[in-house]
Amino acid sequence: MSSTERADGPAGGTEEEFVQEWRNAAYNCYSSGHKFCREVCPVMQVTRNEVHTPTAFHANVVAMEKGLLSIADVARDYVHCTGCGACELRCPNTLFTGDFYRFRTRTVQLVKAVRALAVDQGIHQPGWQRWVEETSRQKSEPVLGGEVPVSQEHVRDWAAGLDLPTGGETILFCDCEGAFHRTSVPRAAAKILKAAGVEFGLMREQWCCGGPAAEMGYVERAKEFARHNVDDWRAVGAKRIIVFDPHDYISFTEDYPNYFGDEFDFEIVLFVELLAELIREGRLPLTNPVDRVVTYHDACRLNKRKGIHAAPREVLRAIPGLTFKDVDHVTQWSYCSGAGGGLPIERPDLTAEISRRRVERAAELDVDTLVSACVWSERPLTEQGGKRADPIEVLDLLEIVALSAGLA
Repeated sequence: MSSTERADGPAGGTEEEFVQEWRNAAYNCYSSGHKFCREVCPVMQVTRNEVHTPTAFHANVVAMEKGLLSIADVARDYVHCTGCGACELRCPNTLFTGDFYRFRTRTVQLVKAVRALAVDQGIHQPGWQRWVEETSRQKSEPVLGGEVPVSQEHVRDWAAGLDLPTGGETILFCDCEGAFHRTSVPRAAAKILKAAGVEFGLMREQWCCGGPAAEMGYVERAKEFARHNVDDWRAVGAKRIIVFDPHDYISFTEDYPNYFGDEFDFEIVLFVELLAELIREGRLPLTNPVDRVVTYHDACRLNKRKGIHAAPREVLRAIPGLTFKDVDHVTQWSYCSGAGGGLPIERPDLTAEISRRRVERAAELDVDTLVSACVWSERPLTEQGGKRADPIEVLDLLEIVALSAGLA
């Protein structure tokens, strides 16, 4: 806990309550003894440190129940998780659900619960604490690097010149990274929707989705962002929310329903699935050949967490002139970028190494471009791709589709 700060915090959940809620999940993992999860964990692949394994994350709960550990002893260990979900897919408890074990592993939710308990107990990771405080101040994430002015005044700058309306039944939600860093992605998204005849508008005042704050343990802050966004959607009569970022998609399909229950009745549409539909129906002609050799990077929150891997491949195969070389591992063994779960904030060194390894996997396929559908993944992948003697360019799926549709 050398880099963990202890401070007085608001009253929250107790360790006893936490253990009571999570002991069954912990014993199901701890008693099985399987280590399938270790070798698919992107952090463990780099650190080879047993305390960073999903097995250890569950075993700690058992130790806490027996009084051998406290949250203060282990809080820092739980920084070492990207929330990719690979461990859950490889766990025998999940593989045999409904057959033998009848239990699905919930490691991602356990990690979030431990982080929330730490915050409730006044134990903060300094980088995460600063990040969430700045997000609360500016209503958008500060964006890694700090070179971009992040504020409500600039949250719609990416849409300059596109003449996009405010409000309507369909809202395009632009995540913080897209709004302030990789602005070419939301611009491509808006142009694609307009070209396909999809009517949509923007929010009156868009705040962060709150997902990163929730993942770092700041659940009450996350709920504040969620409440604002939901109220804004209702105020403009929105019924359908289109998102292009997988992290937003997780927030809106998992966190928000948990926060609001039946009150949350919005249709959440993932852009990549809508995109495949628009191309399939002939509403978005792809007529310009794109002379590139590409492979696809599966965003963990789409592939491993949501099982979405067919739609982006359908889109890539529809682009004329494109040579698409698929990766050898598509589902639970697919490669992580290291960009999720707050890891780049507290352990940028690990994110860099995980991304470097991912880019090297792409290089083995003799491609010149790595395509992703996650703006958060694209930053570290771009950095590592550019460092190679033979650079690999990283493009978002929407950017390359816009090229083929003549919208770039």
